[in-house]
Amino acid sequence: MTDLHYLTVAEASRRIAKGRLSPIELVDASLERIAKLNKKLNAFVLVLADDARKAARKAHGQIKAGRRIGPLHGIPLGLKDIYSTKGVRTTAHSKVLLHNVPKADSTVAAKLGEAGMILVGKLATHEFATGGPAKDLPFPPAVNPWKASHFTGGSSSGSGSAMAAGLVTATMGSDTSGSIRGPSAFCGIAGFKPTYGLVSRAGVYPLSFSLDHCGPMTWTLEDGAMLLDAVAGPDAADPASSAPMKPANYARALQGGIRGMKIGVIRRFFEKDVEATKEARKAIEDALQVFKKLGARLVDIELPPLADWDACCRVILQAEAYAIHEKDLRTRPHIFARVTRERLLSGAMLSASDYIQALRYRTQLCRVYDETLAKVDVVVTGCSLAPAPTLDELYELPSVLGRGRLVMTPFNVTGAPSASVCAGFSSEGLPLSIQIAAKPHDDVLVLRAGHAYEQAAGWRDRRPDL
Repeated sequence: MTDLHYLTVAEASRRIAKGRLSPIELVDASLERIAKLNKKLNAFVLVLADDARKAARKAHGQIKAGRRIGPLHGIPLGLKDIYSTKGVRTTAHSKVLLHNVPKADSTVAAKLGEAGMILVGKLATHEFATGGPAKDLPFPPAVNPWKASHFTGGSSSGSGSAMAAGLVTATMGSDTSGSIRGPSAFCGIAGFKPTYGLVSRAGVYPLSFSLDHCGPMTWTLEDGAMLLDAVAGPDAADPASSAPMKPANYARALQGGIRGMKIGVIRRFFEKDVEATKEARKAIEDALQVFKKLGARLVDIELPPLADWDACCRVILQAEAYAIHEKDLRTRPHIFARVTRERLLSGAMLSASDYIQALRYRTQLCRVYDETLAKVDVVVTGCSLAPAPTLDELYELPSVLGRGRLVMTPFNVTGAPSASVCAGFSSEGLPLSIQIAAKPHDDVLVLRAGHAYEQAAGWRDRRPDL
């Protein structure tokens, strides 16, 4: 079973459908991999070995009896530990919720369970999806499988680490200012942040009500599209739900290629606003040539400076995060990790005027974004503009290096769909990336462009040496 832990969702699903693989074998391979490597990677904070094996036996029996639910039936899943899971400890990587056992599933957990996926465990995060990496938390920080001394990106740190190392076949993360795409970029996987409201956040511990997104973190965007087919859709339990009653068939929509697609290139984000390293810049330029060879038409486009997007996002995020955690910060601030406490308390320094002005500016930025993207199908820019920093660097300068050379906030401010895709490796063997985005609700175009790039570029055959 040495190769089973590296199967994509799509390939595992095909093998199960043909009777060449059973969910029992696949889950056992995942659990064996976790037992072997998790002490080194710290990707999982809870492993549900007995429950997962029981669910695998049930799935195997159903499939053999001709009752296969769909393409995700029997596929092992890891959930970021901010997704509530009925009867299963959900901590948000915090002492505040260390003994919390939810009485109900989050909508995403419930939908994936209904699709037949098998939960093998809960994945490390930064405390409440913001504070980390840190040593004063109940669980150690996840490390990067490509180089254990380096950062995974945050806050979906365990999702990035587990996916890259082949500990599990699929994961789900969350993204408020880059927490799906950052770890995906640093860990060399495919991370997709859907349009705001397309995937329900009900039962997921919030960081910022108006910026939070839930989305898949997988080895390929094809796999991400398969998960999106299961979780996308309206949900009355999430006030921000904006999904159409009948979401697209995302996996099927990947086909057809991108010949004739008009791709806008946002150069200022990686050439002017944040300077990419020489290797990261070359990876982006090489990726653009791949798109061109696939028949896409490239045009340069302009958006407001990245600093404007970052400032707008940061004010909204910090104000809303403080409002969420105000009671605990007032009554027991010591229970948070130091970095979490400092980040959350910064929201207390903001005035109502600051928050309202940020909301007003957000409206202006969104208008500019919509007007600019009306001229193209998708946009491409950098995601990580340098390889992952070391963990030691993060501990010394968490507020500076925690964001690193990353381009992500424009697509949270706008609520637009965006994906991080592996675009090569540095001389140290650390992943490099590009980012693809589109107008809100054009998720299909992002997935199709990313899938076409992955198929042509060939980076999905390379795995970390563990």
